[in-house]
Amino acid sequence: MTKLEMGAAAQTAVKVEEKLFYNRYLVDAGRPHITVRPHDTPSAALLALTRICPAGCYSQADGGQVEIASDGCMECGTCRVLCGESGDIEWNYPRGGFGVLYKFG
Repeated sequence: MTKLEMGAAAQTAVKVEEKLFYNRYLVDAGRPHITVRPHDTPSAALLALTRICPAGCYSQADGGQVEIASDGCMECGTCRVLCGESGDIEWNYPRGGFGVLYKFG
């Protein structure tokens, strides 16, 4: 690839956030598919989720606890991998017809 072609490719590159905007979510109100188990002090894995969740679903509340807003969850499994052994979260598949609807595969 020439420098000109690389420059053109860089200018047309789309940010991940822009692609995620096209996904749609059917929220199952009152029945989240992920819950954070009650805790007084968050584990290192829960704190890591506040930084590495690609959808930004996890946040730390003023009291220090980690909370989730699963409405924008991409169901990628990052939280399952990170917290699978610790049991810090409970993850289930969304009910049929709910969850993320990918626009571009």
